[in-house]
Amino acid sequence: MNAELMVRRGVLAIAFAGLLAGGAYAQSPDPTPRQQDIQNDKKDIRNDKKDLAKDRADRNSDQRDINHDKRDLSKDRADRNADQKDINHDRADLNKDRVDRNKDQREINHDKNQLARDDKKYGVNSAQAEADRKDLHADRVDRNKDQKDINNDRQDLNKDRADRNADQHDINHDKKDLAKDRKDRNQDQKDISKDKKDLHKDRKDLRRDKRGR
Repeated sequence: MNAELMVRRGVLAIAFAGLLAGGAYAQSPDPTPRQQDIQNDKKDIRNDKKDLAKDRADRNSDQRDINHDKRDLSKDRADRNADQKDINHDRADLNKDRVDRNKDQREINHDKNQLARDDKKYGVNSAQAEADRKDLHADRVDRNKDQKDINNDRQDLNKDRADRNADQHDINHDKKDLAKDRKDRNQDQKDISKDKKDLHKDRKDLRRDKRGR
């Protein structure tokens, strides 16, 4: 009698446990297709927002690069223009010094001829010959000074040309950077527009799925 009672109690316990398990299963059913669509829509919206934020950050970074490139380009152009002015100034100085040097050389040649005539006419130690030698010496000093100025002008001109060419190289490089950054910025703007469309579409899908249509 005790054994039969124990068997009955065991059967009842198993049945009760089954009922509990069934109730728990009934309380946590699998999501319906509609619920799954809503979850997917929310996930898509979150991803769209992340993409939109990233593309905006990229666009803003590209815009900062563009602004920086513009400042560099403007500065390099100003430097190039200043160097070109220096080149023009150096050329003018060089031309002037060459004119002065050539004038001095003509005077030297004239003084040599005059000295030779006076030496022959008045003698080597004559006052005329001594005056000619002083003039010749002074003209040679002037000619040598002008030649030094010419050499300095050439050095300045070569340096300013090198600076101008370096600035032009920087300008060309800045133009390439600016064009590339503008292209990246424009592409980012296209991505932003696409992200906005995707976000709008996913929000529309979410509203439709919530209504059950």
